[in-house]
Amino acid sequence: MFEVADYIGIVAFAMSGFFVGVRSKLDLLGLLITTFLTALGGGIIRDVIVVKVPFTFTHNYPALTVFTVFILLILFKFHTKNSIENRPLFMLSDSIGLVSFSIAGALIGLEAHFNLTGVIAMAFVTAVGGGITRDVIINEIPFVLKTGFYGTISILIAIILYILESFEFINFFTISIIFFFFLLLRITAYYKNWSIPLK
Repeated sequence: MFEVADYIGIVAFAMSGFFVGVRSKLDLLGLLITTFLTALGGGIIRDVIVVKVPFTFTHNYPALTVFTVFILLILFKFHTKNSIENRPLFMLSDSIGLVSFSIAGALIGLEAHFNLTGVIAMAFVTAVGGGITRDVIINEIPFVLKTGFYGTISILIAIILYILESFEFINFFTISIIFFFFLLLRITAYYKNWSIPLK
């Protein structure tokens, strides 16, 4: 289950990072960096936290997957499209990446026998760590800090998985329900401009 969520997240966040680079008018190297950072950065930070050699450094498929997505986006000339054209696809890919990596991070936390705080931290870091790193190097306010409901999705997923694990109720079916429910919630929140109010 972790591998499936991780694979989906890598593909989705690779696309998301590419579109951010296009919007920022980066050159080819810049696009490659934003693509790789967004797709793999959170997972590297996650693995360091649990004192593991980053998965990306011991397996070839994460980098090959990112590079394949990058080449396909170049071949289909997505780098020539403006941000308005890319926005729906960016939103969808970023939402899929957010949900997938939140699930993957939470599962790693549960596997490491972390408490609720640890599971939430793992889900959050895995989902937004790469994006925050990307935004910092291109001198932007991290996306997660500008939209209140974005990080909330990750936290809610971690809490629900932690509760399900307490009842030994984590399986492919329940994770699939969580994935599609929170993907729909994220898309709805985006189009309705939901956020966490300050008052």
